[in-house]
Parts: sequence; structure tokens; C-alpha cells
Amino acid sequence: MKYIIGIGGVTNGGKTTLTNRLIKTLPNCCVVHQDDFFKKPDQIEVGEDGFRQWDVITALDMEAMTNTIKGWIENPVKFARSHGVTLSPVSDVANPDEQTHILIVEGFLLYNYTPLLDVFNKCYYITIPYEECKRRRSTRQYTVPDPPGLFDGHVWPMYLKHRRAMEECSLHIDYLDGLKHKEEIYNQVYEDIQNNLLNRL
Repeated sequence: MKYIIGIGGVTNGGKTTLTNRLIKTLPNCCVVHQDDFFKKPDQIEVGEDGFRQWDVITALDMEAMTNTIKGWIENPVKFARSHGVTLSPVSDVANPDEQTHILIVEGFLLYNYTPLLDVFNKCYYITIPYEECKRRRSTRQYTVPDPPGLFDGHVWPMYLKHRRAMEECSLHIDYLDGLKHKEEIYNQVYEDIQNNLLNRL
């Protein structure tokens, strides 16, 4: 069985923290990070707001990301091995095709790219309020540092715009409160995933 989980949400909401916990505890679990598909800085356009447009879908090579996910769908065992993921041993009796394989796709614009919308079996979205998001963002060190005014002038407005667009799509999304303790969020999601997997057997 193949099962694809989306973990989306606002910047600095806790997506990667949650993902890193889940990949350690879920069986045969691989991950695709949307941040790995950013284009080079010189390919990022400057918008009317005066900022490089990092927080829009065109800043990402979504075709390459989609192809990576398709690679997992076609052969999760080969994908796992090529990404250094240790697979659960398959008993001699069990049919390898019956083994559960999980892919977590993590990123800030997961549910804003139409070709990917139908791959997810389960969608989560972490939210935090403006003030907390701004505070967390100010403590992060990025490869390309945030210029002054980027959060209010670009990051937050783009988040609101893309969230509205996401909410208009037909996906069933479970919203997670990013202000909760990370252990509480992890327990909630882990239990939910386990229940979903049991219901699919």
C-alpha cells in the first residue's frame, strides 16, 4: 500500500519539525521537501512590491518536484533505497506489494499546484498567527537573508493570498494549530495517520 501525506502551512509554522518526527516513527517513510526545489536566486523575479518573489509557485521547479513524487509512486522501494531510507524487513510469506510505503511531502505551497492535488491521501496544514510567524521568521538564518520589510511587504501577503486560493480548491485539509506544543501536534497527526492506515487495510 502506498500512502502520501501532505504537510503544508505557513512559513516557520513547524512543518519540518513535524515531518522530521514522523519520518523517524512511520514505517518505510520517505520525504520530499518543497524547499529543495527552489530555483537559483538569479532566476527569482523581482515583483511590483520591490522584492524577489520567493513566496510564489514560480520560484519553485514544481515540474521537478512532481517528477520526484512520481518516481516514488512508480517504485517506492527503489526510491527509498536511493535516498538512504531503511526499509522494514519483508517476511518470506508476505507479498512485498502489501507492505506499507509512506511518502511525506512537506512545503509552504503544497496545495497551490494543480498537477499535485490528486496525489495526496491526507492533507495537513499548520497555521500560526501573524505576530508569532513574524517573531519566528526573525530568528531564522536563511541562505539568502531576508531584506528589511520582506515579511510585511511580501511573505505575509503572499501567504494570505495562497491560503485563500488553497481554501477554494476541493481538497479536504486538516488544519493544525502551530501554537500547540510540538509534541501535541506530533501525537495528534501520528494517531490520525495510524487510524487512516488501519482503515485502508
